[in-house]
Amino acid sequence: MPKTTLRITSKNYSSWSLRGWLMVKFADLPFEEEIVSPDDPDARAEILLLSSSILVPSLRHGKTLVWDTLAIGEYLNEVRSAAKLLPADQVARAHCRAICGEMHSGFSALRSALPMNLKAHFPGFKVWSRAQADIARITTIWKECLATYGGPFLFGERTLADAMYAPVVTRFVTYDVSLEPICAAYSKRIMALPEMQEWIASAKLEPEDIDELDVEF
Repeated sequence: MPKTTLRITSKNYSSWSLRGWLMVKFADLPFEEEIVSPDDPDARAEILLLSSSILVPSLRHGKTLVWDTLAIGEYLNEVRSAAKLLPADQVARAHCRAICGEMHSGFSALRSALPMNLKAHFPGFKVWSRAQADIARITTIWKECLATYGGPFLFGERTLADAMYAPVVTRFVTYDVSLEPICAAYSKRIMALPEMQEWIASAKLEPEDIDELDVEF
C-alpha cells in the first residue's frame, strides 16, 4: 500500500485540517500525521483567514499530492470507493457535492464571528446578524438532508458532507448556539463519533494558543 501522509495544523483551531482528517478517517485509509505548528506564518495566516489560499490540509498518497479539501475528498472517493464517501445515487451525489461546495466557498460571516476553538466555551454568546443568517442557512441544509435521506447522517450513511460540516458543529458547541431538536440531535451525533472524540482529545492537549482567537469577545 502506498505511504500516506496528511499534513495538518492546529487541531484546536484549524477547521480545514479537521475536515481533511475526517475524510481520510472515513475512507479507512491508514495514514501518518504531519503537524505544522500554528506558529508557522503560513499556517497562522490560514487559521486567521488572512491567507488567499488554503494549502493545509494536504494529502500525500504515494506519488500523489492533493491539497484543496474538496479535492482530497474527491480523490479519496476514487481510491477508496468502498467507503462510499459520496452517495451512490446520482441525484443524492450531486446534492452532496452542492452542499459541500457551499461550505467550501461560503459562510464567511460565520467563520469570522465564530472561529473554531475546541478549548473554549462562551455561554450566552451574542451572535451578530450576518453570522446568524449563515447559521440559519446551515441548519436549513441539515434539516432538508435529514428529512430527505432519513438520517442518521446528512445522506443516511456518513459522507464527505458530514466531514465538511463537522467543524460547524464544534462552533455551535463553543459559542452556545441554540438549535432546533433535529439539528441538536445531529450535532450530538457528530460530536459522539469516535473520530471526533479522538481529534478533540488531541486538540485539548495542544500547548500552543493563538491569542487572536482566545479573546472573550
